[in-house]
Amino acid sequence: MTNSKQKNSAVDLIAGGTAGLFEALCCHPLDTIKVRMQLYRRAAGLTKNNKPPGFVKTGLNISRKESPLALYKGLGAVVIGIVPKMGIRFSSYEFYRTALKDSTTGKVSTGNTFLAGVGAGITEAVFVVNPMEVIKIRLQAQHHSMTDPLDIPKYRNAAHCLFTVVREEGFGTLYRGVALTAARQASNQGVNFTVYSKLREHLQSYHGSEKLPGWETSLIGLFSGALGPLSNAPLDTIKTRMQRESGKSTEGAVARVTRIASRLIQEEGAAALYKGITPRIMRVAPGQAVTFTVYEYMKGALNNMPYIGSQVAVFDE
Repeated sequence: MTNSKQKNSAVDLIAGGTAGLFEALCCHPLDTIKVRMQLYRRAAGLTKNNKPPGFVKTGLNISRKESPLALYKGLGAVVIGIVPKMGIRFSSYEFYRTALKDSTTGKVSTGNTFLAGVGAGITEAVFVVNPMEVIKIRLQAQHHSMTDPLDIPKYRNAAHCLFTVVREEGFGTLYRGVALTAARQASNQGVNFTVYSKLREHLQSYHGSEKLPGWETSLIGLFSGALGPLSNAPLDTIKTRMQRESGKSTEGAVARVTRIASRLIQEEGAAALYKGITPRIMRVAPGQAVTFTVYEYMKGALNNMPYIGSQVAVFDE
């Protein structure tokens, strides 16, 4: 007779969802600043020498003109989507990683770890991220004061925005830019999971223990999280502009991407493709630090809980 642990997929789902919730609450203001920077257009008559406001000035402008609460615009859409997003991310990553491991040694190569991360990124993009971001960006793009009751925005909250977008523009609008979102998430999670898992394995070998101190988990999450945005910033900027556009359109996805990219470069230069990169790194890097730290903690706690964690199963030899 042999004893073995049978893994419960609910652990990854719950731990990932909880980690995502903490990440959203901590880092959402930086995401709002990033979106505003990506949507900024130079006023008519201004030359290319008139630089757009940086992330600090953008944040201060939002707080001063619309109140500090405006930095949390779109948070409702994020909170609604973040739990399934992170749950799907971690559970699908573990699924792909298990499917790609060597059947003889049980180990997963660096290349297959990257592929598992890419698969997880595409899965979360299609099922959760793209519809969530369309709603979030519409809310974040609204310039209105949250302290003035007479300043009524078009979209009052995430639910109202979702209803309005689907009613006026059709359900397909929620998947506008999905190819770019999938490409961004795939590269993000491919790099993120590969760097994180390999650094984690190295530190586990160094310590001679599977469990790492929380500060080390945060540090490698911070480092791995910073690399993804550097690899796909132009995709994210074009995607944000595309999802901001309202109204029905018969324009093809490729034509829309080409139009937005060429117009952006023509009017503001190639550097405009990297708008918002500073707040994005400042958001994603600590966001991944929070995510991985909470995820590892929750996973450890859940694995020790009866009926939820890994159960001991007995098999005949």
